[in-house]
Amino acid sequence: MKAALLSALVFPGAGHFFLKRYIPGSVLAGSAFVALYILVSTAVARAVQITNEIQRGEVELDIAAITELVSSHPTGPESQILSIATAALLISWVIGIVDSYRVGRVP
Repeated sequence: MKAALLSALVFPGAGHFFLKRYIPGSVLAGSAFVALYILVSTAVARAVQITNEIQRGEVELDIAAITELVSSHPTGPESQILSIATAALLISWVIGIVDSYRVGRVP
Protein backbone atom coordinates (compact mmCIF):
# COMPACT_ATOMS: atom_id res chain seq x y z
CA MET A 1 0.00 0.00 0.00
CA LYS A 2 2.89 2.36 0.78
CA ALA A 3 4.30 1.83 -2.72
CA ALA A 4 0.96 2.72 -4.32
CA LEU A 5 0.78 5.89 -2.24
CA LEU A 6 4.30 6.83 -3.27
CA SER A 7 3.39 6.37 -6.93
CA ALA A 8 0.18 8.33 -6.48
CA LEU A 9 1.49 11.24 -4.43
CA VAL A 10 5.16 11.63 -5.39
CA PHE A 11 5.80 10.63 -9.01
CA PRO A 12 5.08 7.66 -11.28
CA GLY A 13 7.64 4.94 -10.61
CA ALA A 14 8.41 6.02 -7.03
CA GLY A 15 6.54 3.02 -5.66
CA HIS A 16 8.50 0.67 -7.90
CA PHE A 17 11.78 2.13 -6.64
CA PHE A 18 10.51 1.60 -3.07
CA LEU A 19 9.82 -2.05 -3.96
CA LYS A 20 13.28 -2.33 -5.56
CA ARG A 21 11.76 -2.88 -9.02
CA TYR A 22 14.14 -0.53 -10.78
CA ILE A 23 13.47 -1.29 -14.44
CA PRO A 24 9.67 -0.78 -14.37
CA GLY A 25 10.18 2.23 -12.11
CA SER A 26 12.69 3.73 -14.52
CA VAL A 27 10.40 3.20 -17.50
CA LEU A 28 7.44 4.81 -15.74
CA ALA A 29 9.47 7.69 -14.32
CA GLY A 30 11.21 8.28 -17.64
CA SER A 31 8.02 8.37 -19.67
CA ALA A 32 6.32 10.62 -17.12
CA PHE A 33 9.35 12.91 -17.03
CA VAL A 34 9.42 13.27 -20.83
CA ALA A 35 5.69 14.04 -20.92
CA LEU A 36 6.01 16.53 -18.07
CA TYR A 37 8.99 18.17 -19.76
CA ILE A 38 6.99 18.67 -22.96
CA LEU A 39 4.05 20.18 -21.05
CA VAL A 40 6.15 22.51 -18.89
CA SER A 41 8.46 23.64 -21.68
CA THR A 42 5.46 24.45 -23.89
CA ALA A 43 3.82 26.43 -21.08
CA VAL A 44 7.01 28.37 -20.37
CA ALA A 45 7.55 29.10 -24.06
CA ARG A 46 3.98 30.41 -24.32
CA ALA A 47 4.49 32.59 -21.22
CA VAL A 48 7.70 34.04 -22.67
CA GLN A 49 5.95 34.71 -25.97
CA ILE A 50 3.11 36.57 -24.22
CA THR A 51 5.61 38.53 -22.12
CA ASN A 52 7.51 39.58 -25.24
CA GLU A 53 4.29 40.69 -26.93
CA ILE A 54 3.44 42.82 -23.89
CA GLN A 55 6.91 44.36 -23.78
CA ARG A 56 6.82 45.22 -27.50
CA GLY A 57 3.45 46.91 -27.03
CA GLU A 58 1.56 44.50 -29.30
CA VAL A 59 -0.79 43.66 -26.44
CA GLU A 60 -2.30 46.14 -24.02
CA LEU A 61 -1.36 45.84 -20.39
CA ASP A 62 -4.92 44.86 -19.57
CA ILE A 63 -6.00 41.83 -17.58
CA ALA A 64 -8.73 40.92 -20.09
CA ALA A 65 -6.34 40.97 -23.06
CA ILE A 66 -3.71 38.96 -21.21
CA THR A 67 -6.30 36.45 -20.01
CA GLU A 68 -7.52 36.01 -23.58
CA LEU A 69 -3.97 35.30 -24.78
CA VAL A 70 -3.28 32.85 -21.97
CA SER A 71 -6.60 31.07 -22.51
CA SER A 72 -6.18 30.67 -26.27
CA HIS A 73 -5.65 27.05 -27.20
CA PRO A 74 -2.78 25.94 -29.42
CA THR A 75 -3.67 24.68 -32.87
CA GLY A 76 -2.18 22.23 -35.32
CA PRO A 77 0.60 19.82 -34.46
CA GLU A 78 1.37 21.56 -31.16
CA SER A 79 -2.13 20.77 -29.94
CA GLN A 80 -1.70 17.09 -30.80
CA ILE A 81 1.68 16.92 -29.07
CA LEU A 82 0.22 18.46 -25.92
CA SER A 83 -2.71 16.04 -25.96
CA ILE A 84 -0.40 13.06 -26.38
CA ALA A 85 1.92 14.29 -23.62
CA THR A 86 -1.02 14.82 -21.25
CA ALA A 87 -2.40 11.36 -22.00
CA ALA A 88 1.05 9.77 -21.57
CA LEU A 89 1.51 11.47 -18.20
CA LEU A 90 -1.90 10.38 -16.93
CA ILE A 91 -1.53 6.83 -18.25
CA SER A 92 1.93 6.39 -16.74
CA TRP A 93 0.64 7.72 -13.42
CA VAL A 94 -2.32 5.31 -13.35
CA ILE A 95 -0.16 2.36 -14.45
CA GLY A 96 2.38 3.25 -11.76
CA ILE A 97 -0.27 3.29 -9.03
CA VAL A 98 -2.01 0.09 -10.11
CA ASP A 99 1.17 -1.88 -10.80
CA SER A 100 2.96 -0.83 -7.61
CA TYR A 101 -0.14 -1.83 -5.64
CA ARG A 102 -0.25 -5.18 -7.47
CA VAL A 103 3.46 -5.88 -6.96
CA GLY A 104 3.37 -4.71 -3.35
CA ARG A 105 0.49 -7.02 -2.44
CA VAL A 106 2.36 -10.17 -3.45
CA PRO A 107 4.08 -11.67 -0.37
